Amino acid sequence: MLRSKPVGSASANPLKSSPSLPSRLAQWLQSSSAEVWVKFLLALLGLGLAFASALFSTVSRDAGNVWATVILASTSLVLAALVGLVTVPYLARRVAVERMRESFDYDVTRVGVVYVLVTLVIGIAALNTGNNLLYIVVAAMLAAILVSGVVSAWVLRYLELDVRLPEHLFAGRTVLGRIVLVNPRRFLPSFSICVVSTRKKRKKPVKQWQWESTTFALPFNRPPEQQWLRLPDRRLRRVTLLPAPPGIFQGMAYFPFIPPQAELSADLQLRFEQRGRYREDSFGLATRFPFAFLTKTRHVSLPREVLVYPRIEPTNELVEILPRVRGEWESFVRGRGAELYRIREYMPEDSARHVDWKATAKSGSLKVREFAREDERRLCIAFDNPEPGFISERAYEKAVDLTASLAWHFSTQDAEVSFAVPGHPRTRDLHEFLGWLAVIEPGMIGPRMNGTENAVSSGDALREMNLGNTDDYNIVITPRSRGTLPAALWNSSYFVFVGDEPAPKNISQ
Repeated sequence: MLRSKPVGSASANPLKSSPSLPSRLAQWLQSSSAEVWVKFLLALLGLGLAFASALFSTVSRDAGNVWATVILASTSLVLAALVGLVTVPYLARRVAVERMRESFDYDVTRVGVVYVLVTLVIGIAALNTGNNLLYIVVAAMLAAILVSGVVSAWVLRYLELDVRLPEHLFAGRTVLGRIVLVNPRRFLPSFSICVVSTRKKRKKPVKQWQWESTTFALPFNRPPEQQWLRLPDRRLRRVTLLPAPPGIFQGMAYFPFIPPQAELSADLQLRFEQRGRYREDSFGLATRFPFAFLTKTRHVSLPREVLVYPRIEPTNELVEILPRVRGEWESFVRGRGAELYRIREYMPEDSARHVDWKATAKSGSLKVREFAREDERRLCIAFDNPEPGFISERAYEKAVDLTASLAWHFSTQDAEVSFAVPGHPRTRDLHEFLGWLAVIEPGMIGPRMNGTENAVSSGDALREMNLGNTDDYNIVITPRSRGTLPAALWNSSYFVFVGDEPAPKNISQ
């Protein structure tokens, strides 16, 4: 699905000068860290007020003031409960998220396995012989393992990663992406860093326990408007995880040395063989430095999503269709005006209703009237999406690629081109149309929203696209047979028939 090549070189640029103190303070106030500190200070304030209320309730009890004691004690309990229900879970989740961001994966290498076995053998020999020199050797070897773990975590920490991808991608074409790695530390460099994908391959749906947001309400069995207590809550539920979209990045970018306060970038060749949506939720920064005993990977949450358009290629079918489409379109455009432009010789593609019989009688040869064009050259390319199973998957993908190729070709012509897909409003934006074709599926009418589709039957797809109510000339890519097409569209449309079997010659009537 996706091919990528390792990168052996990287370019480095010094970081920009540090911003001033006021700008840094303003950036910090807008960051998520400021929100955490505000929540923490509010929690301290709430607990302080609760403690003060508890002290004053004790004083009121000793003074014999019953009502003041009840009010102050109740206030103390309410404040403590609010802090416990609102602030403490938020801070706990933030701590859990931060710990997950700094989580590391460990994979022992072959060198590490051999090293551990040798250490065990020497340790057993030291215990059997009591030789102090062997104890010193074992201690040095164990210290090397400890140093390897600490140093590898040290070179990965605080590194900042950015992945930059092109805006428009086409299936079957090689593109360049850029991986940018920044070392913001002042004095400490990093060594032997690899940027890898952390995606786990899953082809089948799996079940997993997940926390989800819910509402704790009292009483339980009443409608929401009749419940007197509603608090945000979370519950653990077992859900089915569907296979994720294909990943963007499956290669490796290698950075041998990252100086302090430097920014390095590497280009990566990516090739997407199929159209569709590709997504990568996180990337990994991996290293074997310093002794290659283990591969330590730090997960970096960096969601990236790209839309790969269908193939744009000059296929044999496209080369065969273009002259016919152009001839039918030109004939349609010439006959749209009401003002006589000229009288010329009859051509085989001319309509019989434009024959000028008086000029024919005078000259002895067929003459036709050609009218001046009153409107612009307007063209609409429409894709008639079939039901699932109507045609094979291979024929369907071929139809989508042919539609995209026709749209790309005519968008470069001197004409006003629009595009139509069932369930979407007509658009003149080529890339928006290619984006629809990138994710379209058989029977999919309109964009998917919350797992559902627009309530438009595919049998009315051509009617829903409203092709016959405009002055545009239509190029319709359809898998239907000729007898099922609306007769009103034949005079202003050219139909491209796609299917599993070779279709008869495309003839526009």
